[in-house]
Amino acid sequence: MTREPLFFHGLPPLSLYVHVPWCERKCPYCDFNSHARQGPLPQRQYVDALLADLDQELPRIWGRRLSSIFIGGGTPSLLQAEIVDSLLSGIRSRITCAPDIEVTMEANPDSSDCKKFSEFRSAGVNRLSIGVQSFNSDLLQRIGRVHDGVSAVQAVSAAIAAGFENFNLDLMYALPGQCIDMAATDISTALSFHPPHVSCYQLTIEPNTAFAVHPPAVPDEDEGGLMQAHTEKALHESGYTHYEVSAHAKNGRVCRHNLNYWQFGDYVGIGAGAHSKVTLADRVLRTWKIKHPTAYLNKAHTKKRVGGEKLLSAEEIRFEFMLNALRLRQPVSSILFQQRTGQPIARMKAQLAKAQSAGFLQFDDQNIETTALGRRFLNDLLQQFLPEPGNLTFRQLPA
Repeated sequence: MTREPLFFHGLPPLSLYVHVPWCERKCPYCDFNSHARQGPLPQRQYVDALLADLDQELPRIWGRRLSSIFIGGGTPSLLQAEIVDSLLSGIRSRITCAPDIEVTMEANPDSSDCKKFSEFRSAGVNRLSIGVQSFNSDLLQRIGRVHDGVSAVQAVSAAIAAGFENFNLDLMYALPGQCIDMAATDISTALSFHPPHVSCYQLTIEPNTAFAVHPPAVPDEDEGGLMQAHTEKALHESGYTHYEVSAHAKNGRVCRHNLNYWQFGDYVGIGAGAHSKVTLADRVLRTWKIKHPTAYLNKAHTKKRVGGEKLLSAEEIRFEFMLNALRLRQPVSSILFQQRTGQPIARMKAQLAKAQSAGFLQFDDQNIETTALGRRFLNDLLQQFLPEPGNLTFRQLPA
């Protein structure tokens, strides 16, 4: 099969994702690459491995600068502040960072306090994403969270006291035993802190999780829909812009790192199980690292840290662009499509027309915009752009 040519006129913004794979305890709904810690964490060893990993990624991104860094997990706030300082110092010494770079760290209430937050801020973290999920202790216990409602309130208060002007609160709804009044109380409590950013997710039962083996009784689809509608209404009335499926932000406080994903920018991932997507002169390459922390630590200084790589076909690039961009609430420009895919929008017209006839989106020569129906049935909309099986590419590397 002849590979369709790609023509990139400049490279997209570049972000760095750093994965910290340990948690205090694995949540029963979580399908991320996270592992309950067993004793003291090998923090210094892991940072050394992360920086060695980054060193080997640098040849693909020479001359580019980072617009954002996101330290995710797992529970990165388990790390000591001096370790985070070493990590960020090592990153800054290896690659140019934008003067106003956004540096986000995920934090859980059970591993956070004002002193620790202040130290993270001094180390260079300027945005927190706090995994509150709920302020109701009973609901938190039902979804296996380590913290309770009191520590959730304390963590948000500590972030504000530590001087963080930019932070996100993660909330979940349609939890086991939750009713609409409980969901309303959660969003009301969250809004009382005036967070610059709020992310709201419905609990979903993912494969290969404890909840998949022993599913809890959760609110039905109608109840979940009412909770979602109330939450979104409360955020809208409080001045938040609903800019992505699950994300709401005050003016100027969108998550730049996540927005780069949705706009099909580039990112390098370091750490156990981290993924990368990098645009080169005439191709787009995906790589991912081996997942288990011990195996990663043993191989991070070698090429065997890479678990696999994938050179995307032109059709896969078009699909991945749509997979990300159609999560956004604002129109997506055809110019952005061409810039990020290296292809003219004309290559998508048949699929766009089909999606438009189904009522999922509107498009013209300038913009693509998801309709209310398309947002409600986003998975059905994305099915319109799936690549033909013969146009898929994949290469697994030895671990």
